[in-house]
Amino acid sequence: MTDSARVRFYRDNGYLLVKGLLSRREAGAYREECHGVLARLRPTDPTWGSARQLGGGATELRHCHDAQFYSAAFARLMVDPRFTDVAAALMGSENVQLHHTKIFVKPAEKGSPFPMHQDAAHFPHTRHTMGAAIFHFDDAPEEKGCVRVVPGSHRNGPLPHIEEGGWHLPLSQWPLESALAVEAEAGDVLFLSYLTVHGSGVNRAEQARTTLLIQYRDPEDRPAGDVHRSRGQGMMLRGVDPARYA
Repeated sequence: MTDSARVRFYRDNGYLLVKGLLSRREAGAYREECHGVLARLRPTDPTWGSARQLGGGATELRHCHDAQFYSAAFARLMVDPRFTDVAAALMGSENVQLHHTKIFVKPAEKGSPFPMHQDAAHFPHTRHTMGAAIFHFDDAPEEKGCVRVVPGSHRNGPLPHIEEGGWHLPLSQWPLESALAVEAEAGDVLFLSYLTVHGSGVNRAEQARTTLLIQYRDPEDRPAGDVHRSRGQGMMLRGVDPARYA
């Protein structure tokens, strides 16, 4: 797919899977880095309360915020031009600014799902340039609870969410199984608009599903409210912050 075709697809559908952005060898190294970081941290489980209705039993997640403060490997990845050039093109801006990062591991056989939602509900912005890049460090077939999307849903703008249980859309109106499963392989990166409705299923496979989320924005796109803070927020990943020179 050409660069212009990628941009058209993203603008039409609100998501884009870039195949092989990293090599499988690189993905494997980052996978080990993720699991090493989590092994050194006090375990926490961020499973949403609403996810219990989807899991069909006890499920769990392992995660950490601000991955680049625990390993320099992730700091290098955040500024890798293979990533930042795609992010810039999809936003239509030369400048890419960090919002936050997260490591997510869905453990084997019981990895928690995420109900359908928009990221915009968690940290709304004024110009809606915010995007997410989900780096896959091992294969993510449907059995592992891959990401599911509703193509074109970003064109509806921000939708009202239910706060209780994790800021999600009504389960009856937005069933997870009706969304498009975006299966991925190690090294693939899924780009999403923060207005795109998405979620993910339970990992029922015998291996964990390991991902890194990098949430980014155009630096001229300001938060609509002071609702989300993270270490390193505002760091420039590509280009400059014009507001700093105004």
